[in-house]
Amino acid sequence: MQESNVMPISRTLPVFVPDDGTDFFQVPISKVCPEATAPPDGLTSQRLRREWKTMAAMIRCYCHAQHATRDSLCPECQDLLDYAGVRLERCRYGDEKPNCAKCPIHCYQRQRREQVKAVMRFAGPRMLWQHPVLALRHWLDSFRKAPVG
Repeated sequence: MQESNVMPISRTLPVFVPDDGTDFFQVPISKVCPEATAPPDGLTSQRLRREWKTMAAMIRCYCHAQHATRDSLCPECQDLLDYAGVRLERCRYGDEKPNCAKCPIHCYQRQRREQVKAVMRFAGPRMLWQHPVLALRHWLDSFRKAPVG
């Protein structure tokens, strides 16, 4: 990240703010999460790409704090992000996808689900400071219901 794009709230919690007036959701994922260069190719809708961007930001927050990484994800966290991308690609609800917690179908393996719970438990509160727009959109998405049928 360029120094001009980071507004430090504290020494450990930088917030990415586009300085050229662009919409946050049009910002390339490489600026939000450098090690995650792009969402998986199968994510055709903006909703699923945003979901993936949120997951990438949460995993990055968790990995940097818990595994003491700086510029990239550890292999375990990178593997979790790749797995999340595959799950999003194959989600049967597509653009109408509810939050995973409200979904009637739990497509994550038990071990992966526990990993994601740990990541979200840690990164969730921190997302308000690091990625407030993603956190707000994720919260608003929690009101989305799973389609019937």
